[in-house]
Amino acid sequence: MALLRDEDREYLKKEFEKKIRNPVKVLFFEKEGCENCDLVKQILTEVSELHPEIHLSIHDVESDEAKTHGIELTPAVVIEGEKDYGIRFYGVPAGYEFNSLIEGIMDVGAGEVELSEETRRKLGELDKPVVIKVFVTTGCPYCPGAVRLAHMFAFVNDRIKGEMIEANSFPELANRYGVYAVPKVIINEEHSFEGSLPESEFLKEVIKAVGG
Repeated sequence: MALLRDEDREYLKKEFEKKIRNPVKVLFFEKEGCENCDLVKQILTEVSELHPEIHLSIHDVESDEAKTHGIELTPAVVIEGEKDYGIRFYGVPAGYEFNSLIEGIMDVGAGEVELSEETRRKLGELDKPVVIKVFVTTGCPYCPGAVRLAHMFAFVNDRIKGEMIEANSFPELANRYGVYAVPKVIINEEHSFEGSLPESEFLKEVIKAVGG
């Protein structure tokens, strides 16, 4: 049975048609016995069927492709275009996080993201690797804002990686990072904050984390 309703399919087709100009590669990583992999695979399959420039490929987590992209958890999704932008989803991109998935696809397909020039300038000055982990739940209405910023920051600076981590799929990982409320953002393993911040404040936290 299809997950997307007919009206949602039609809406997404129109949005994709307006915004996707470049090929989008959606890489899905799975492993045998993965509890939510079939669900995520179906979501991605249905979405990829809505535009000819969305290309879905399926890989095992032990594959060379997984090693190349640094993927160790499943289910995992990477969205890339002419290059790997560092956009990652771990767990189920459903509920409110389905929007993050769709926006990520459209960003890559459009070849641009909506960030201020000041944010772009300051992100361009970062010369150290940055990994932004955003722990979410699918029922959190504030989480997509944090995920979107992490992914957009990654889009404009190759040193940045933005990771959505769906906490219920990885309870041990959530416990390790002390996730008691979402969104919880961890930057470079040490600096963290809770809540969805506006673009300028999110940027300040990233700069603070790397010692800027």
